[in-house]
Amino acid sequence: MRAFVRSRGRAPASLLDRYVALFALAVAAAVAGNPVSSALAGLAGRVEVAQVGPGVALVVLAYAGFVAAARAAGPVVVTAADAAWLLLSPLDRPGVLGRTGRVLLLVSVVVGAGLGLGLLAVLGAPDQLVWRLMAALVLGVSASVGGMALAVLGQASQSWHAWVTAGLVALLVVAVVAASGQARGVLAAVAAAPLPAVTATASAVALTSTLLIRRAWTALARIPSRTILAASTRAGHVTTATVTLDPGALTWIAEDNHWRARSLRSRPWPSLPWPFFSAGSPSPAWLRIARGPGRLAGPFALAWQDWVRAARRPGRLAAMLATAALPAVLAGAGGAPAAVGASVLAGALAMAAGATSGARRDADNPSLARLAGVGHPQALAARALLPALLSGVWTATALTGLSLAGWLPAGAWWLFGPLAAPAIAAAALRMARRGPVDHSMPVIDTPGGAIPTGPLIWALIGVDLAVLGSLPAVVALVSQPHAIGGFLAAQAALGAAVLVGYVHRSRVA
Repeated sequence: MRAFVRSRGRAPASLLDRYVALFALAVAAAVAGNPVSSALAGLAGRVEVAQVGPGVALVVLAYAGFVAAARAAGPVVVTAADAAWLLLSPLDRPGVLGRTGRVLLLVSVVVGAGLGLGLLAVLGAPDQLVWRLMAALVLGVSASVGGMALAVLGQASQSWHAWVTAGLVALLVVAVVAASGQARGVLAAVAAAPLPAVTATASAVALTSTLLIRRAWTALARIPSRTILAASTRAGHVTTATVTLDPGALTWIAEDNHWRARSLRSRPWPSLPWPFFSAGSPSPAWLRIARGPGRLAGPFALAWQDWVRAARRPGRLAAMLATAALPAVLAGAGGAPAAVGASVLAGALAMAAGATSGARRDADNPSLARLAGVGHPQALAARALLPALLSGVWTATALTGLSLAGWLPAGAWWLFGPLAAPAIAAAALRMARRGPVDHSMPVIDTPGGAIPTGPLIWALIGVDLAVLGSLPAVVALVSQPHAIGGFLAAQAALGAAVLVGYVHRSRVA
């Protein structure tokens, strides 16, 4: 049946089709040739020893993120039709999953090429740029392909899954050691290693990757069908959200997959002092949660679910707080002030957005939110407390790391964290309440290609408020003045004004 469908499927490529494909490749090479050659020529020479450690840490973290993402995605998935008709049939399993294997190999090669170029940019090329470039590409592609093979093996066996987890932990330890500067001498020796040693290392990694690929190919037949079906269901949801250009659905998918089939135990929480509780709250009785001597007030009871949800995932909170060291690592690797400032703003916004699922549900189902008997501005103000707290702590920690690394001048830079937290919380709530992408909006024709304004505006919702509300902090990070008192005062006033204005505007909206 598969041979019959394949024989009557796509028509064989004609001579004109091959000519068009080759012509397109030639045009792409001619357009990208000069910029790529100029960028590669800039990699020649040595780099500063102080920047090698943080740069290697970023590359290692990127590789660890790739392996973790591959393991979380499956990585072996099939389409809905293959899952329904072919996966449980007596057909040869490697034959059914062969197309998926080729896609995973292609993705690994592309990611590995980027990792190799990043590693070469970090270590530099003191001599023989072409040969060191080839060795870096072989090393990056072999490492990424080997990591994907390990993810496939982890999907087939619990023991391999444990080994992959141990490998990810080891990579995190290596990144921490490299970023701390403890291995500066070793990394300097690696950067100045002779070409034969680099070639031998790349060959050894390539040989190990080949063995892992062969082991993963034979393990395709041993992957349990239920594991592939579960991974295929997740991939199908993600694909649907991507094709329909509704990225907001990915948040619900991730959250529902986490809480599904989890048994939760109820634990008593300590009572909250005034003004968080009120014995005579006008809210409905079912909304007032008893906490010791008083009852939690209506708006705070409505927002309490976000605090409970965050407390039930302490590992996630710890991992997100650990990312506060990334701006310091980026600054140590020679990042531009604008890039470091953008990383601080993006991290703070991501930290705040992780605690706004209650606001997302209110926006998704406003009828249920109205049944709570709490005004919309009061509910938004209560829900802004947790995002403001988390983003303030994250930003203060990140700025403290930048100060300790010597990237910032002397001063209380960490105060920008709590002062910008109200504006970041308002931006996170704005992101949580945005609707689906409006695909009826016009398309802007630019010299670089057509840009659909619907997804672009959807992506900028919330980010615009974060940039506007934390503008004094961003300007201070980019310019790095020695006197920051005026910037702190401006940030305090602007941050509070943005949050108050956003909550007040929701009364009219």
